[in-house]
Amino acid sequence: MKLLIAEDEDIIRNSMEKYIRLHTDRFSQIYSAKNGEEALELIFKHRPEILLLDMQMPVKSGIVVMQELKRVDMMPETIILSGFDEFRYAQQALRCGARDYLLKPVRSSDILKQLIQAADDIEGTRGLRCEQTISSGVTERARDYMEEHYGEELTLQKVADVVGISAGYLSTQFSQSFGCGFIDYLNQIRVEHACAYLKQNYFKTYEIAYKVGYRDEKYFSRVFKKVTGMSPSEYKNRPEE
Repeated sequence: MKLLIAEDEDIIRNSMEKYIRLHTDRFSQIYSAKNGEEALELIFKHRPEILLLDMQMPVKSGIVVMQELKRVDMMPETIILSGFDEFRYAQQALRCGARDYLLKPVRSSDILKQLIQAADDIEGTRGLRCEQTISSGVTERARDYMEEHYGEELTLQKVADVVGISAGYLSTQFSQSFGCGFIDYLNQIRVEHACAYLKQNYFKTYEIAYKVGYRDEKYFSRVFKKVTGMSPSEYKNRPEE
């Protein structure tokens, strides 16, 4: 994770960087800027995830830096350092997107605590996105397998084994992704294909039942009616729309 320290006072900026490097290894890169213009250039070039930003800097103030970053949607997680204790300054910074507003003088340990919390929050968000992506991939693979093998004997355990997860986890993902359980989703797939066969008016009902994965014609008819609201024969004989 990358950090930018934007502070015009050399002693504060350098001592803060030294303190952070000494007390944590969370940041692979720490950049420093002595004015707002330099801070923007470093952000555009290196895309740091976290910004420790002084409010009062030459060339461009901290507020101007935040406004320009917000305009181009490149705002890092920003912690403000400020000598202004008036509410309107804090309010302005928070409106621009700052996550915290620390008043000088502030202990280095308190600043580090805020930086680590910001890093934790970013990593937590990344982890959630990664988990969501993995979950989406799992359900898509399961769905694709079911679409290809709907005519076979399919169980939750068998499909879970194919995609490499537990049956319980797959069941949860089906409920979250599709709003129904595994069996209900499988029945929907099978009935959709059964409808296509019925429209062809070529196969008998028991033959269609077997083709889409049911070994009992009566059970197939019950499932079909539950999904479509009509029996296979009613669906087959209905007027074309």
